[in-house]
Amino acid sequence: MWFKRRPKNRRIGRDQVLDVKLRSSQVRAARTRRFALTMGGIFAVVFSLYMAYRIGDWSLNRLVYENKAFSLDELDVQTDGVISADQLRRWAGVKFEDNLLALDLARVKRDLELVPLVQSASVERILPHTLRIRVVEREPVAQINLPRPRPNSSAELAVYQVDAAGWVMLPPDPRQRAVPLKQPADQLPVLGGIDGTLVQAGRRIEVQQVQAALQLILAFERSQLAGLVDLKRIDVSSPDVLLVTTGQGGEVTMGMADFDQQLRRWHGIFDMGQRLSKAIATLDLAVTNNIPARWLEASAVPPPTPKLPKTSRTRKKHV
Repeated sequence: MWFKRRPKNRRIGRDQVLDVKLRSSQVRAARTRRFALTMGGIFAVVFSLYMAYRIGDWSLNRLVYENKAFSLDELDVQTDGVISADQLRRWAGVKFEDNLLALDLARVKRDLELVPLVQSASVERILPHTLRIRVVEREPVAQINLPRPRPNSSAELAVYQVDAAGWVMLPPDPRQRAVPLKQPADQLPVLGGIDGTLVQAGRRIEVQQVQAALQLILAFERSQLAGLVDLKRIDVSSPDVLLVTTGQGGEVTMGMADFDQQLRRWHGIFDMGQRLSKAIATLDLAVTNNIPARWLEASAVPPPTPKLPKTSRTRKKHV
């Protein structure tokens, strides 16, 4: 215990150590350098991406979208109707020498199908120089005549055509046709008693009576009466029946359904009148039993108008 070493005071015997504390200005300078390096790196990355995008965009335009090797030199148009290829090209908004790869096919299809005369269209690019367009036209089965005011306070008759589904369209201008008109518009049955506000080109008439009248026209065309009697006018103003006026001056009242059976009855009564040298003046087919009819002398009835054959609906190709 006499030779035990006493502990020293550490504060008195502490050795000199390195002072690692920095001034606040040096800390701020270090932080500023790190921030500048970070922002510089971000700017370099963004600038590199932007330059890569601009170079890629320039290369794409130069080598693809502005490349004359993909210019439109041939327009292959096929339609099942009568519209000319030049008119379809104008509606499609395409020009020769346009770049095929830069052409918006969805826009071309939409522009064509916005035309009331066109039912559907398909567009296809065939590299390197051909654009193929296929068009299905609407086929009119009836017409609607509406008075239209003129600036001089008079009125003129506006003619609209309707296809089997009820879509309304204006008759094509003769300059828009690839072939001359063979069947005059007045041979189409006229739909009467329609609210004029419903008749707009490019719109579909969904009124039940109009749809029934269109189904009647289709059923009549495939019936035995076709060629024997002319459908002149169908009045759709009544909610329950259709009033049909024939080209021979007869009036036939028909129900709203089962047209095939009603047309068979009509044909049977027509044949009976032919044997008796009589013609139908009025006939009510909406009555199922004891059908009321009134007769005319057959000699006083004009013969049916001979109808020209319809324009073929096979596809016509224009290049």
